[in-house]
Amino acid sequence: EGVKMALKVLKEYYAKEDKSHQAAQGAGEGIIGLLEVVESDFTKGLAEMTSTEESAQAAYEAETKENEVEKTTKEQDVKYKSKESTELDQTVAETSSDRAGVQEELDAALEYLKKIEEQCVAKAETFEEREARFEAELSGLKEALRVLEDETATLLQTGTTSARRAAKRRQRLLRKSTALAA
Repeated sequence: EGVKMALKVLKEYYAKEDKSHQAAQGAGEGIIGLLEVVESDFTKGLAEMTSTEESAQAAYEAETKENEVEKTTKEQDVKYKSKESTELDQTVAETSSDRAGVQEELDAALEYLKKIEEQCVAKAETFEEREARFEAELSGLKEALRVLEDETATLLQTGTTSARRAAKRRQRLLRKSTALAA
């Protein structure tokens, strides 16, 4: 504005028909030309700054709007994620509780199965157990044989019919003990 005012004043001054400034007319035209160049440069610079400022303002506003949208989106994400997290925590708690109950039922069922297996499942007898049982049976048969021999001897002294029966019993026991020994 100041340059425009100066140009106007100078142009009016040198446009007068007054000849008092005739000698400085060339210098005045040089100053006016210089001021016109300055005005042109200022106008051009102002236009560039205005354009730059406007584009910067538009970019700022666009970025601000984009940031607001992004902020709103992220706030909603946080809200939904928090809700989902709470629901998942609740589901985990319920599932853990359910698992504990099912584990207790499983433990009880396994305990019951173990008791039933002890009662129902036949266990194979070990070699040592069979050998001990066989030895006990064999010693019992030997003892019975000795008793029968003693009875037979007594019966032989007392009578023949009883002696025959005792001898038959003795032979049966003897065959049985030999069969077991084999």
